[in-house]
Amino acid sequence: MAGNAQKIGMTCLNKKEWRRTDRGTAILSVYDKTGLLDLAKGLVKNDIRLLASGGTAKLIREGGFPVEDVSAITKAPEMLSGRVKTLHPAVHAGILARDLASDEQDLAEQNIDKVDYVICNLYPFKDTVNKINVTVPEAVEDIDIGGVTLIRAAAKNHGRVTILSDPEDYHDFLSELEKGEVTQKARQHYMLKAFTHTADYDTAISNFFRKEYAGEGKQYLSLRYGTNPHQKPAAAYTTEGPLPFKVLNGSPGYINLLDALNAWPLVKELSEALNYPAAASFKHVSPAGAAIGVPLSEIERKVYMVDDIEGLSDSHLAQAYARARGADRMSSFGDVIALSHEVDVPTAKIISKEVSDGVIAPAYSKEALEILSKKKGGKYLVLEMDPNYTPPAQESRTINGITLTQHRNDAAISPDTTFTTIITPSNSPPLPEPALRDLTVATIALKYTQSNSVCYALNGQVIGLGAGQQSRIHCTRLAGDKADNWWMRFHERAIGIKWKKGTKRADKSNAIDMLCSGVVPDTGVEREDWEKSFEEVPKIFTPEERKEWLSKLSEVACSSDAFFPFTDNVYRAGRSGVKYIAAPTGSQNDQPCFEVAGQLGISFIEQPIRLFHH
Repeated sequence: MAGNAQKIGMTCLNKKEWRRTDRGTAILSVYDKTGLLDLAKGLVKNDIRLLASGGTAKLIREGGFPVEDVSAITKAPEMLSGRVKTLHPAVHAGILARDLASDEQDLAEQNIDKVDYVICNLYPFKDTVNKINVTVPEAVEDIDIGGVTLIRAAAKNHGRVTILSDPEDYHDFLSELEKGEVTQKARQHYMLKAFTHTADYDTAISNFFRKEYAGEGKQYLSLRYGTNPHQKPAAAYTTEGPLPFKVLNGSPGYINLLDALNAWPLVKELSEALNYPAAASFKHVSPAGAAIGVPLSEIERKVYMVDDIEGLSDSHLAQAYARARGADRMSSFGDVIALSHEVDVPTAKIISKEVSDGVIAPAYSKEALEILSKKKGGKYLVLEMDPNYTPPAQESRTINGITLTQHRNDAAISPDTTFTTIITPSNSPPLPEPALRDLTVATIALKYTQSNSVCYALNGQVIGLGAGQQSRIHCTRLAGDKADNWWMRFHERAIGIKWKKGTKRADKSNAIDMLCSGVVPDTGVEREDWEKSFEEVPKIFTPEERKEWLSKLSEVACSSDAFFPFTDNVYRAGRSGVKYIAAPTGSQNDQPCFEVAGQLGISFIEQPIRLFHH
C-alpha cells in the first residue's frame, strides 16, 4: 500500500488518513472561455496539473501552457461528437474522493489521482431557447450533461475540492492560491454559486420542455401578455402537479389570474368561516366588494340593480354576488368574480348584465356555463377551480431579479376565535352574531387586500374598503367615503331616479355615484352631460340632507390590517356609523384610541393577527 501511496503523490500519516504532497490537479471544461488563459497561467505558476477537454484544452495549448487531455486519465477518447468527454470513474472518483483511508485505498487500487480543482461552466441553453422559432432538436443539443455532473460532484465535495463556475471568481481564487491555499469560506462561496448555476440551468430546461410537453392548460398555460401588452411572453405554470384550475372559456391574461387567484381563497375562507355561499368582486389585486349570501331586502334588490333577476330569492350565491358587486359598482366595473359554490342560473344572469372580465368558481351548471360563454362575444373568461387545492406552505416571488420567499399567510379568521378580546367598553358582554359576522367579512377581505387597508362591513358584505394607501388615515377615510356613498344610494331620492330609456347600467352607476358622492358640478358641460341620463333630473343633496341621512347609518363593523396609530382613524370611522372596530394592538397610541372609541360608543376588539398583503 505504501508503494501505491507514493505513486499517487501521498504520504501515510496513520492508518486512517492520507495527505497529498503535490499542489494538486485541476480539470477544466468551460463553454465561456472568458479569462481562461489568465487562469491557466496562474494554475501552472502554482504547479497545478491541468487536465482539460475539447475546445478548452485546445485554447490552453494554443496559449502556450502545458495541458493534458482528459483522456490522459480516462484512457478513453472523446466520443459521440464530444457528448462524452468527462463521464468516467477516473474523473469523478478523483473529484468525489474524501480524505478517508477507505477512499484512498480505492483510488490506489484503481490507480486514480485525486482532483482538487474543477473549473466548469455550461452550454448556453438559455441563449439557445430564447432564439426565435428554436426547435426541440436545437434545444436538446445544448443540454449539458458532463459539465453539470462535474459541477455537482465538485460542489458536493467542496470540503476538499474547489469548484469555479463563474469566470468572475478567477482573480480572487488565484489570489488565495498564491497565499498557499483556498480557504474553506471561499470553497463554500464557490459551492453555493455552483449549485445556483446548475439549478438555474435545470430550471431553464424544465421551463422550455414544460411549454413543449406538459400540455397546454394542464401544467403550463400561455397568457396573452404580462401586466402590460408589451410584456411578452407570459405564462402560468406549476412545478409539481397540474394547474389547480381549468379554462372553460376565454383566454386569461396575467392580471386576470392575479385577481382570480387572490379572490378564490378569499371566498373559500369566507364561506368556510360563516357557512354561507360567498362572492368577491376583484379589481387590480384587491377586492372591490366581498359578501356572503345573506337574503336581500326589496330595497337592496333595487339598489344593487337585481330586482329583475328571476330565481334570486332561491340562490344564496346570487345574493352574495349581488352584494359584492353592489357595494362599490364603480370599482367593480370590469371585475374578476370569485364564487365559492357551483354557479347557478340566477348568478350567471346577474353576471351577464354587468361589465366583467371573468369568473372563477369550483363548478358551473350546464345552463349557467352556456350563459357565461356567450358573454363578450364568446370571449368571457370562465375558470373552474379545484376546491380541494391547497397551495404549498412556502411561497416565493421575483422582484427586479431578486427572489423573495416566505411562509404563506395561512392565518385562520373565525367569528368564534378571532374576536374574543373586547378592550372597550370594559366588562362588555360577548359581541352579537351580526357583529361577529361582519367583522369576519371585513377581516378576511383585508387578508387579500393590498396594504395598508381598512374595511367597513354591514349585513354580511363589504360596504367600503380603502386599499393600498401609505397612510392609515387615508385608508380609513377612503373606506369611510365609500361606505357613505353606499348608504346614500339607499336614500329614496337615489332609489326613485327616473332614467331615460336606453340608459346603460354603467352610465346609471356613474350618475348615481356622482349624485351620492356630492360631486355633481353646478353648471357647465359636465353638468349637462350628467343630466342626459335622466327623464327627470334629481335634486342635488344639500349638506344638511347628506348629514341627516348619514346619521342613520349604524351597526357598521370596521377592521384594519394593522393597528390604528392615531385617534383620527377612530373619529373618522365613527362618522360612518361604525359600532365595532377590530384591529391589532401594539401602537404607542393604543390607549388614546381605546378611550376615544369608548367616548363614541364604539366597541374596540383586539384582532390579534396583522394582515399585510402585497
